Amino acid sequence: MVVSRSLIGLALSLSLSALATQGRASQDGAAVVAEVDGHKVTSAELEQKYAAKLMEPRYEYYRAERQALDQFIDDYLLETQARGEHLTVEQLLQREVNSQVKDPTEDQLHVFHEGLRSDEPFAAVREKIITTLRQPGLAKARAAYLQSLHGRASIHIALAPPKAEVPLDNAPRRGPQDAPVLIIEFADYECPYCQRIDPELKKLQEEFAGKVAVAFKDFPLPMHPHAEKAAEAARCAQEQGQFWNFHDMLFENHQKLELAQLKEYASALKLDAARFDQCLDAGEQAAAVRKDFAQGQRLGLTGTPSFFINGHFLSGAVKYSTLREIVEQQLATLVPPPHQVASR
Repeated sequence: MVVSRSLIGLALSLSLSALATQGRASQDGAAVVAEVDGHKVTSAELEQKYAAKLMEPRYEYYRAERQALDQFIDDYLLETQARGEHLTVEQLLQREVNSQVKDPTEDQLHVFHEGLRSDEPFAAVREKIITTLRQPGLAKARAAYLQSLHGRASIHIALAPPKAEVPLDNAPRRGPQDAPVLIIEFADYECPYCQRIDPELKKLQEEFAGKVAVAFKDFPLPMHPHAEKAAEAARCAQEQGQFWNFHDMLFENHQKLELAQLKEYASALKLDAARFDQCLDAGEQAAAVRKDFAQGQRLGLTGTPSFFINGHFLSGAVKYSTLREIVEQQLATLVPPPHQVASR
Protein backbone atom coordinates (compact mmCIF):
# COMPACT_ATOMS: atom_id res chain seq x y z
CA MET A 1 0.00 0.00 0.00
CA VAL A 2 1.45 3.35 -1.05
CA VAL A 3 0.06 6.49 0.57
CA SER A 4 3.06 8.76 0.12
CA ARG A 5 1.57 11.17 -2.40
CA SER A 6 -1.59 11.84 -0.43
CA LEU A 7 0.25 12.16 2.86
CA ILE A 8 2.84 14.49 1.40
CA GLY A 9 0.04 16.67 0.09
CA LEU A 10 -1.63 16.67 3.48
CA ALA A 11 1.58 17.47 5.32
CA LEU A 12 2.42 20.27 2.94
CA SER A 13 -1.03 21.80 3.25
CA LEU A 14 -0.93 21.56 7.04
CA SER A 15 2.51 23.14 6.98
CA LEU A 16 1.31 26.27 5.23
CA SER A 17 -0.21 27.97 8.24
CA ALA A 18 2.80 27.31 10.47
CA LEU A 19 5.33 28.07 7.78
CA ALA A 20 3.57 31.23 6.63
CA THR A 21 4.61 33.03 9.78
CA GLN A 22 8.10 31.58 9.60
CA GLY A 23 8.33 32.42 5.93
CA ARG A 24 7.71 36.09 6.53
CA ALA A 25 10.54 36.11 9.05
CA SER A 26 13.09 33.79 7.48
CA GLN A 27 12.46 34.27 3.75
CA ASP A 28 10.98 37.74 3.57
CA GLY A 29 12.30 39.63 6.55
CA ALA A 30 11.43 42.89 4.82
CA ALA A 31 7.70 42.09 4.87
CA VAL A 32 5.84 44.86 6.68
CA VAL A 33 3.61 43.53 9.49
CA ALA A 34 2.57 46.92 10.94
CA GLU A 35 3.04 50.65 10.54
CA VAL A 36 3.26 52.99 13.54
CA ASP A 37 3.36 56.75 12.95
CA GLY A 38 4.95 56.13 9.58
CA HIS A 39 7.47 53.59 10.89
CA LYS A 40 7.14 50.33 9.00
CA VAL A 41 7.61 47.39 11.35
CA THR A 42 9.14 44.50 9.42
CA SER A 43 8.91 40.82 10.21
CA ALA A 44 12.69 40.74 10.71
CA GLU A 45 12.50 43.59 13.24
CA LEU A 46 9.76 41.82 15.16
CA GLU A 47 11.74 38.58 15.14
CA GLN A 48 14.92 40.25 16.34
CA LYS A 49 13.24 41.98 19.26
CA TYR A 50 10.77 39.32 20.41
CA ALA A 51 12.31 36.00 19.39
CA ALA A 52 12.13 34.77 22.99
CA LYS A 53 8.38 35.36 23.12
CA LEU A 54 7.66 33.81 19.74
CA MET A 55 9.67 30.58 19.71
CA GLU A 56 7.89 28.65 22.46
CA PRO A 57 4.34 29.40 21.23
CA ARG A 58 5.35 28.42 17.71
CA TYR A 59 6.84 25.18 18.99
CA GLU A 60 3.69 24.38 20.95
CA TYR A 61 1.64 25.04 17.82
CA TYR A 62 3.94 22.75 15.83
CA ARG A 63 3.55 19.99 18.43
CA ALA A 64 -0.24 20.29 18.32
CA GLU A 65 -0.20 20.31 14.53
CA ARG A 66 2.11 17.31 14.43
CA GLN A 67 -0.12 15.40 16.84
CA ALA A 68 -3.09 16.12 14.57
CA LEU A 69 -1.11 14.99 11.52
CA ASP A 70 -0.10 11.74 13.25
CA GLN A 71 -3.75 11.10 14.09
CA PHE A 72 -4.77 11.82 10.51
CA ILE A 73 -2.20 9.35 9.18
CA ASP A 74 -3.31 6.64 11.62
CA ASP A 75 -6.95 7.16 10.66
CA TYR A 76 -6.08 7.18 6.96
CA LEU A 77 -4.19 3.91 7.20
CA LEU A 78 -6.98 2.24 9.19
CA GLU A 79 -9.66 3.45 6.78
CA THR A 80 -7.63 2.33 3.74
CA GLN A 81 -6.94 -1.10 5.23
CA ALA A 82 -10.57 -1.59 6.24
CA ARG A 83 -11.83 -0.51 2.82
CA GLY A 84 -9.45 -2.92 1.12
CA GLU A 85 -10.87 -5.79 3.20
CA HIS A 86 -14.50 -4.67 2.83
CA LEU A 87 -14.75 -4.02 6.56
CA THR A 88 -15.60 -1.07 8.74
CA VAL A 89 -12.79 0.38 10.84
CA GLU A 90 -14.59 -0.92 13.94
CA GLN A 91 -14.68 -4.45 12.50
CA LEU A 92 -11.00 -4.24 11.57
CA LEU A 93 -10.00 -3.10 15.06
CA GLN A 94 -12.17 -5.76 16.64
CA ARG A 95 -10.32 -8.44 14.69
CA GLU A 96 -6.79 -7.06 14.86
CA VAL A 97 -6.80 -5.36 18.27
CA ASN A 98 -9.72 -6.08 20.60
CA SER A 99 -9.77 -9.83 20.04
CA GLN A 100 -6.06 -10.04 20.82
CA VAL A 101 -6.51 -8.79 24.39
CA LYS A 102 -7.72 -11.29 26.96
CA ASP A 103 -10.17 -10.36 29.69
CA PRO A 104 -8.74 -10.31 33.23
CA THR A 105 -9.44 -13.32 35.43
CA GLU A 106 -12.04 -13.25 38.17
CA ASP A 107 -9.28 -13.24 40.77
CA GLN A 108 -7.72 -10.17 39.15
CA LEU A 109 -11.10 -8.45 39.09
CA HIS A 110 -11.70 -9.13 42.79
CA VAL A 111 -8.22 -7.98 43.77
CA PHE A 112 -8.71 -4.74 41.85
CA HIS A 113 -12.13 -4.21 43.45
CA GLU A 114 -10.72 -4.70 46.92
CA GLY A 115 -8.05 -2.12 46.16
CA LEU A 116 -10.72 0.41 45.23
CA ARG A 117 -12.18 0.37 48.75
CA SER A 118 -15.50 1.27 47.18
CA ASP A 119 -18.91 0.97 48.80
CA GLU A 120 -20.34 -0.27 45.50
CA PRO A 121 -20.80 -4.05 45.29
CA PHE A 122 -18.52 -6.03 43.01
CA ALA A 123 -21.33 -7.00 40.62
CA ALA A 124 -22.24 -3.34 40.06
CA VAL A 125 -18.76 -2.32 38.95
CA ARG A 126 -17.51 -5.55 37.41
CA GLU A 127 -17.85 -4.40 33.78
CA LYS A 128 -16.18 -1.06 34.55
CA ILE A 129 -13.25 -2.90 36.13
CA ILE A 130 -12.92 -5.15 33.07
CA THR A 131 -12.85 -2.08 30.82
CA THR A 132 -10.24 -0.39 33.02
CA LEU A 133 -7.95 -3.41 33.18
CA ARG A 134 -8.19 -4.02 29.44
CA GLN A 135 -7.16 -0.48 28.50
CA PRO A 136 -3.35 -0.90 28.74
CA GLY A 137 -3.48 -4.08 26.67
CA LEU A 138 -5.74 -2.50 24.06
CA ALA A 139 -3.49 0.54 23.78
CA LYS A 140 -0.44 -1.68 23.32
CA ALA A 141 -2.16 -3.91 20.74
CA ARG A 142 -3.48 -0.90 18.80
CA ALA A 143 -0.03 0.70 18.75
CA ALA A 144 1.52 -2.54 17.50
CA TYR A 145 -1.07 -2.89 14.75
CA LEU A 146 -0.67 0.72 13.65
CA GLN A 147 3.09 0.23 13.59
CA SER A 148 2.61 -2.72 11.23
CA LEU A 149 0.45 -0.55 8.94
CA HIS A 150 3.06 2.22 9.00
CA GLY A 151 5.71 -0.32 8.11
CA ARG A 152 3.81 -1.38 4.98
CA ALA A 153 3.02 2.17 3.85
CA SER A 154 5.21 4.75 2.14
CA ILE A 155 5.05 7.82 4.37
CA HIS A 156 6.98 11.06 4.16
CA ILE A 157 6.46 13.81 6.74
CA ALA A 158 7.00 17.29 5.33
CA LEU A 159 5.80 19.23 8.37
CA ALA A 160 8.85 20.85 10.00
CA PRO A 161 9.38 22.52 13.41
CA PRO A 162 9.69 26.30 13.69
CA LYS A 163 12.98 27.80 12.64
CA ALA A 164 15.35 30.43 14.03
CA GLU A 165 18.72 31.84 13.12
CA VAL A 166 21.30 30.62 15.65
CA PRO A 167 24.85 31.99 15.27
CA LEU A 168 27.38 29.21 15.75
CA ASP A 169 30.09 31.56 17.03
CA ASN A 170 32.98 29.49 18.42
CA ALA A 171 30.90 26.56 19.64
CA PRO A 172 32.77 23.22 19.72
CA ARG A 173 31.75 21.11 16.74
CA ARG A 174 31.94 17.36 16.19
CA GLY A 175 31.66 16.20 12.61
CA PRO A 176 32.62 17.45 9.14
CA GLN A 177 32.83 21.18 8.61
CA ASP A 178 30.89 20.80 5.38
CA ALA A 179 28.19 18.50 6.80
CA PRO A 180 24.84 19.46 5.19
CA VAL A 181 23.03 19.09 8.53
CA LEU A 182 24.20 20.94 11.62
CA ILE A 183 22.62 20.23 14.99
CA ILE A 184 23.23 22.93 17.57
CA GLU A 185 22.49 21.60 21.04
CA PHE A 186 21.96 23.76 24.12
CA ALA A 187 22.56 21.50 27.11
CA ASP A 188 23.30 21.25 30.81
CA TYR A 189 25.80 18.70 32.15
CA GLU A 190 23.62 18.02 35.19
CA CYS A 191 20.48 17.45 33.12
CA PRO A 192 19.48 13.75 33.01
CA TYR A 193 17.68 14.19 29.69
CA CYS A 194 20.81 15.68 28.14
CA GLN A 195 22.80 12.71 29.41
CA ARG A 196 20.31 10.26 27.91
CA ILE A 197 20.15 11.93 24.50
CA ASP A 198 23.92 12.20 24.08
CA PRO A 199 24.40 8.58 22.86
CA GLU A 200 21.50 9.14 20.46
CA LEU A 201 23.31 12.09 18.88
CA LYS A 202 26.36 9.90 18.36
CA LYS A 203 24.17 7.18 16.87
CA LEU A 204 22.66 9.77 14.52
CA GLN A 205 26.12 10.80 13.33
CA GLU A 206 27.04 7.17 12.75
CA GLU A 207 23.87 6.46 10.79
CA PHE A 208 24.30 9.56 8.63
CA ALA A 209 28.07 9.34 8.40
CA GLY A 210 29.61 12.51 7.04
CA LYS A 211 26.26 14.26 6.74
CA VAL A 212 25.60 15.40 10.32
CA ALA A 213 27.68 17.63 12.58
CA VAL A 214 26.87 18.49 16.19
CA ALA A 215 27.78 21.75 17.90
CA PHE A 216 27.48 22.26 21.64
CA LYS A 217 26.37 25.35 23.52
CA ASP A 218 26.08 25.74 27.29
CA PHE A 219 22.75 26.33 28.97
CA PRO A 220 23.33 25.52 32.66
CA LEU A 221 20.00 25.70 34.45
CA PRO A 222 19.83 27.62 37.75
CA MET A 223 18.37 24.57 39.52
CA HIS A 224 21.58 22.61 38.91
CA PRO A 225 24.29 23.88 41.26
CA HIS A 226 27.23 22.16 39.54
CA ALA A 227 26.24 22.64 35.89
CA GLU A 228 27.84 26.04 35.33
CA LYS A 229 31.23 25.03 36.75
CA ALA A 230 31.11 21.79 34.76
CA ALA A 231 30.53 23.85 31.61
CA GLU A 232 33.55 26.01 32.47
CA ALA A 233 35.62 22.86 33.02
CA ALA A 234 34.74 21.52 29.57
CA ARG A 235 35.83 24.81 28.04
CA CYS A 236 39.07 24.69 30.01
CA ALA A 237 39.64 21.23 28.54
CA GLN A 238 38.89 22.67 25.12
CA GLU A 239 41.88 24.97 25.51
CA GLN A 240 43.99 21.80 25.55
CA GLY A 241 42.17 20.20 22.62
CA GLN A 242 40.10 17.80 24.74
CA PHE A 243 36.62 19.32 24.77
CA TRP A 244 34.68 16.35 23.42
CA ASN A 245 36.49 13.77 25.54
CA PHE A 246 35.83 15.89 28.63
CA HIS A 247 32.24 16.53 27.52
CA ASP A 248 31.65 12.79 27.19
CA MET A 249 33.18 12.13 30.58
CA LEU A 250 30.92 14.71 32.20
CA PHE A 251 27.79 13.08 30.81
CA GLU A 252 29.01 9.65 31.84
CA ASN A 253 29.38 11.01 35.39
CA HIS A 254 26.64 13.64 35.41
CA GLN A 255 25.96 13.11 39.13
CA LYS A 256 29.62 13.54 40.08
CA LEU A 257 30.44 17.13 39.22
CA GLU A 258 32.09 18.50 42.35
CA LEU A 259 35.11 20.73 41.74
CA ALA A 260 37.55 18.06 42.88
CA GLN A 261 35.94 15.51 40.58
CA LEU A 262 36.20 17.86 37.60
CA LYS A 263 39.92 18.07 38.25
CA GLU A 264 40.11 14.28 38.51
CA TYR A 265 38.59 13.99 35.03
CA ALA A 266 41.21 16.39 33.70
CA SER A 267 43.90 14.22 35.25
CA ALA A 268 42.38 11.09 33.71
CA LEU A 269 42.63 12.75 30.30
CA LYS A 270 46.26 13.67 31.03
CA LEU A 271 45.64 17.41 30.71
CA ASP A 272 48.17 19.91 31.99
CA ALA A 273 46.88 20.00 35.58
CA ALA A 274 48.34 23.39 36.53
CA ARG A 275 46.96 25.04 33.43
CA PHE A 276 43.54 23.39 33.83
CA ASP A 277 43.28 24.26 37.55
CA GLN A 278 44.22 27.87 36.90
CA CYS A 279 41.58 28.14 34.17
CA LEU A 280 38.88 26.56 36.34
CA ASP A 281 39.70 28.20 39.67
CA ALA A 282 39.99 31.67 38.17
CA GLY A 283 36.73 31.31 36.23
CA GLU A 284 38.45 32.12 32.96
CA GLN A 285 35.64 30.54 30.93
CA ALA A 286 32.72 31.85 33.01
CA ALA A 287 32.00 34.72 30.63
CA ALA A 288 31.88 32.36 27.63
CA VAL A 289 29.40 30.09 29.43
CA ARG A 290 27.23 33.06 30.36
CA LYS A 291 27.33 34.25 26.73
CA ASP A 292 25.86 30.94 25.54
CA PHE A 293 23.24 31.06 28.28
CA ALA A 294 22.23 34.60 27.33
CA GLN A 295 21.93 33.56 23.69
CA GLY A 296 19.64 30.71 24.70
CA GLN A 297 17.47 33.09 26.71
CA ARG A 298 17.18 35.45 23.73
CA LEU A 299 15.98 32.48 21.68
CA GLY A 300 13.30 31.76 24.26
CA LEU A 301 14.81 28.58 25.68
CA THR A 302 13.48 27.49 29.05
CA GLY A 303 14.92 24.00 29.43
CA THR A 304 17.37 21.42 28.19
CA PRO A 305 18.16 19.78 25.94
CA SER A 306 17.15 22.13 23.14
CA PHE A 307 18.15 21.55 19.53
CA PHE A 308 18.33 23.58 16.35
CA ILE A 309 18.65 21.23 13.37
CA ASN A 310 19.63 23.52 10.51
CA GLY A 311 17.76 26.08 12.57
CA HIS A 312 14.64 23.96 13.17
CA PHE A 313 13.79 23.89 16.86
CA LEU A 314 13.14 20.84 19.04
CA SER A 315 13.14 20.74 22.82
CA GLY A 316 12.87 18.36 25.74
CA ALA A 317 13.05 14.57 25.88
CA VAL A 318 13.15 14.16 22.10
CA LYS A 319 13.01 10.64 20.68
CA TYR A 320 15.68 9.34 18.34
CA SER A 321 13.03 8.80 15.66
CA THR A 322 12.12 12.50 15.83
CA LEU A 323 15.73 13.63 15.46
CA ARG A 324 16.19 11.21 12.59
CA GLU A 325 13.06 12.43 10.85
CA ILE A 326 14.15 16.07 10.91
CA VAL A 327 17.63 15.14 9.64
CA GLU A 328 16.03 13.21 6.77
CA GLN A 329 13.82 16.21 5.98
CA GLN A 330 16.85 18.45 5.76
CA LEU A 331 18.78 16.02 3.59
CA ALA A 332 15.76 15.67 1.30
CA THR A 333 15.78 19.41 0.63
CA LEU A 334 19.29 19.01 -0.82
CA VAL A 335 18.10 16.58 -3.50
CA PRO A 336 16.75 18.44 -6.57
CA PRO A 337 13.41 17.29 -7.99
CA PRO A 338 13.73 14.90 -10.97
CA HIS A 339 12.77 17.59 -13.49
CA GLN A 340 15.64 19.78 -12.23
CA VAL A 341 18.32 17.14 -12.67
CA ALA A 342 20.34 17.95 -15.74
CA SER A 343 20.36 15.24 -18.41
CA ARG A 344 23.63 13.79 -19.55
